[in-house]
Amino acid sequence: CLNGLRHTRLRLCKMGTLTLSLAILAPGNALLPMRARRLAPARVSMDYMNPTAGGNMGGPAASTKSQILTESPSGKKQDFLEASPYWDQATVPVNTWKNKSPYTAKVVSCKRIVGPEATGETCHIIFDHKGEMPYWEGQSYGVLPPGTNPKNGKPHTVRLYSIASSRYGDDMSGQTSSLCVRRATYWDPEMGKEDPAKKGVCSNYLCDSKPGDDCKMTGPSGKVMLMPEENSKTDYIMVATGTGIAPYRGFIRRLFTETTPAGEAYQGTAWLFLGVANSDALLYDEEWQAVLAKHPDNFKLDYALSREQSNSKGGKMYIQDKVEEYADDIFKRLENGAVMYFCGLKGMMPGIQDMLRGVCAKKNIDYDEFIAKLKKAGQWRVEVY
Repeated sequence: CLNGLRHTRLRLCKMGTLTLSLAILAPGNALLPMRARRLAPARVSMDYMNPTAGGNMGGPAASTKSQILTESPSGKKQDFLEASPYWDQATVPVNTWKNKSPYTAKVVSCKRIVGPEATGETCHIIFDHKGEMPYWEGQSYGVLPPGTNPKNGKPHTVRLYSIASSRYGDDMSGQTSSLCVRRATYWDPEMGKEDPAKKGVCSNYLCDSKPGDDCKMTGPSGKVMLMPEENSKTDYIMVATGTGIAPYRGFIRRLFTETTPAGEAYQGTAWLFLGVANSDALLYDEEWQAVLAKHPDNFKLDYALSREQSNSKGGKMYIQDKVEEYADDIFKRLENGAVMYFCGLKGMMPGIQDMLRGVCAKKNIDYDEFIAKLKKAGQWRVEVY
């Protein structure tokens, strides 16, 4: 019976019964239906490491810093990079490293984290910054790709990427950071193939990186997406499309995976909405499922899979449709001080805004006044690109 399994993959995919039954039995907790597939790179296992149980959950790791800890090592807390008190944002690092004097980080690992049927390639890249490029959850790094712009002969300009790890890094050492990057390519219908001249310079540079490669980085930058942690009962409603998941991964690891002052004090609900095309395009699903299993009272998870699900009107399920399903609950939480975040492609916002405008109309709420009030109170935070 699938009733009541709102937060699992079972409810998220409207597939045939046989396909679904086979998919959920796939090894490695990966959703890989047993059907014919085109030849494509497979999802690479992440170097997940349970420090308490011992042993690597994703195969042999290239180095300790490439491991992604699934919980704090026994007896150790992640409290050595905190402000005093921990929620005080007066000392948030900003623009420590600038375009003219960037930091040179080392690539620790670069792994494809989507399945063969995903729309495009997304990679998780871990960098070693030796603790010299500290940041907070919700901030961004700038990356300076090598080479020059063929249009003007000048060095490539900086590209910003939301950091996809907590301030302690995936290995919880405080010396690494991670980015979640989708390779930008352009399919030319006339050529019948990808046009290399129009591919994304920086995303391809990052997705092609190898362990040991140097990477020039700037930042960290931004304060819009920080978590206000003073009130430990604050609900965080996190809405993402694709790689917009990056800052929320840092939030969730800080609150639930690591042993941090913020996590130990937290009594609210962190609610994650992720919109992607299909099951193979889901990002970090293993991590979300693990958090959900351990913290069902404080973590909620909902996916919008546009090519596998239908909305209430019979159309494709986009992120705004999934959020609308819980409009009453979300509005109630916002009235009680919840902070709502949006991160991803800027094309997501018109649909979100139209949906919220419609909900406000049904509730006899002035939409413009409602949003203005949320912005003034710091409850409406947007970072789109």
